[in-house]
Amino acid sequence: MRASSPAFLQIEPVGQCNLRCRMCSIPYRRDGPPHGPPAFLAFDAFRTLVDAAPAARELQLQGLGEPLLHPRFFDMVAYAAARGIRVSTNTNGTLLTARNAERCVTSGLDALHFSLDAASPALYERIRVRARFATVVRNLGRLMETRRRLASERPSVRLVMVLMRSNLSEIAPLVSLAHAHGVGAVFVQHLCHEYGESALPVQYLPMRDFDARESLAAEPDRARIAECFAAARAVAARLGVDLRLPETAPAAPRRRCDWPSRGPYLAWDGSAMPCCMVSTPDRATLGNALREGLETVWNGEAYRDFRRRLASDDPPEICRSCALYEGTF
Repeated sequence: MRASSPAFLQIEPVGQCNLRCRMCSIPYRRDGPPHGPPAFLAFDAFRTLVDAAPAARELQLQGLGEPLLHPRFFDMVAYAAARGIRVSTNTNGTLLTARNAERCVTSGLDALHFSLDAASPALYERIRVRARFATVVRNLGRLMETRRRLASERPSVRLVMVLMRSNLSEIAPLVSLAHAHGVGAVFVQHLCHEYGESALPVQYLPMRDFDARESLAAEPDRARIAECFAAARAVAARLGVDLRLPETAPAAPRRRCDWPSRGPYLAWDGSAMPCCMVSTPDRATLGNALREGLETVWNGEAYRDFRRRLASDDPPEICRSCALYEGTF
């Protein structure tokens, strides 16, 4: 299935991170530290990728790593924004210095998704290993204050929480924390990188075990889930916070996933993956946009075959346990 020039791109500027979050596979990747050289997308290579997608109107400038580690991250934002592209990113919040907070506002960044998985310091620091809760919350406040000082509504900011059995009771307190800092939206998602394929590289087996323990699918007390969700909805309604909670059962009828038809997910080295749920090219790759050219990869046989299978009743194995494919994300 051939696809038109993509209007959406996701590009990973950095394939490494300063944290070791328990639900993240980045320590197990083979294409960057600690197993290989620094995993940074060169600025000229970034421009090549963006220029190769003339129809692009939306860019998610993020991947598995922490984007603000890249010394030219804001130059990337400005380059894409100058072309009329809406740019969004994720951050763990640890590197939001006063200078970076100001550049978030002045560079043209349209949306920033701030990862925060708990409102209590001890639990947050157990999940986000190497981070300090007080520092991250201070940085969130700094960002929102910078936006107010510069009289800007951009970037829009929302907190993003990865929901697990261990932090289920933290949703309502996180909504309160968001409101206290002037953040109007909280997005809660399940663990989404399901490691269910039979050809899973052996280094990711610990992630499969972690997901099996922490996924809400493994939570035996369904009443607890309902109670925590209800409490969070009540707090959000009272405070006027836009709260998004995930589904707890697969969608019926299941919606067909169209991500590989909307736009590519490109790792820092140019490797093209079906979507960011795959998260790392050593699980699935459809070519290399820097070596072969984006258009060649986007309409190459590997991508076309993947789209055909995804639209059928026999999807690629890597998609079958995906939270997005099942409609629970």
